[in-house]
Amino acid sequence: MSRLVQQFNLRAPIVQAPMAGVSTVELAAAISNAGGIGSLGLGHVDVETARAQIQQLQQATSGPININFFCHQPETTNQERELHWLYLLTEYFKEFNASVPTRLGEGYASAWNNPPLIEMLCATKPTIVSFHFGLPEATALQRLQEAGIQVWGCATNFTEAKFLEHAGVDAIIAQGVEAGGHRGIFNPLIDSALPLSSLLAQLKLPVQIPVIAAGGIMTGAAIAAAQVLGADLAQLGTAFIACPESAADEAYKAALLSQRAYDTAITPVFSGRPARGLRNRMHEQIHPMRADLPAYPVAYNAAKALHQAASATGNSDFAAHWAGQGAPLARALPASQLFTELCHEYAQAKSNYCSA
Repeated sequence: MSRLVQQFNLRAPIVQAPMAGVSTVELAAAISNAGGIGSLGLGHVDVETARAQIQQLQQATSGPININFFCHQPETTNQERELHWLYLLTEYFKEFNASVPTRLGEGYASAWNNPPLIEMLCATKPTIVSFHFGLPEATALQRLQEAGIQVWGCATNFTEAKFLEHAGVDAIIAQGVEAGGHRGIFNPLIDSALPLSSLLAQLKLPVQIPVIAAGGIMTGAAIAAAQVLGADLAQLGTAFIACPESAADEAYKAALLSQRAYDTAITPVFSGRPARGLRNRMHEQIHPMRADLPAYPVAYNAAKALHQAASATGNSDFAAHWAGQGAPLARALPASQLFTELCHEYAQAKSNYCSA
């Protein structure tokens, strides 16, 4: 039995990925109540909204919960670059008879140097707080852990993992290049693009703290395989998008359950940072212009405005439909039922490993 399974008294070594904008209180509660770890991605909302959602989740479950935030290093605003990017997108807005935004505004706040966020987390005390794109300052980590909160960080390569371990996190989320959504890379210009199996192999001996495998995991057999490779737990995101409890809209779920699921690609043009999703016109037509892209997360405002203009006409060609390479295995089941099926598959796979 893995360390984290025992510590959190889990029915199976499953973490539902945070998925900001897709995960909901209902989805996270269903997974925690079923015997896994439910998660909320709250980096896209303000501190008070995050507080309210954490409290709602705590009222809905007594199980362990994971709350996730972005921790990017804020970049200097470049208005000239932002206006140029909007100019390049003009023809796409015109296609839907929509006005081009006059400015991009600010993006999501980072957990870096964010005392109000840390204060709120220390007050609400979720079981786990995890960070994407890096870690907040050492004093923030210390405060969270002194409040009894586990801190997890995301790593996409050996160097990032060792940095997280030396920083004192309680566990590392090892994100393979197969994963849907944003790559957890610290530096958006440097990506080793390691598949999950290679990443786990690199971390198995040098890293002494628990590792959570993430990237393309959709079945109980894949969870068992990740444990064989050294993971304590497996984090599944795309697997839960088609569940009725997720906030994904019908166009997103339909695309995920169609032939389009076989074609995912990574591009930075949605937000300013590389992210994997179902291939669409953003990948095919906007991606070639990426040299002029504004910084994360300001660029997100342009993509969201374009998607809003397109979706008003029933067009989802510019939507950020995040999905990992395991997307063709998605199942449209209630979250608790899917969790039970994953448990059965996992138990069967473990049995097969033991008898082999």
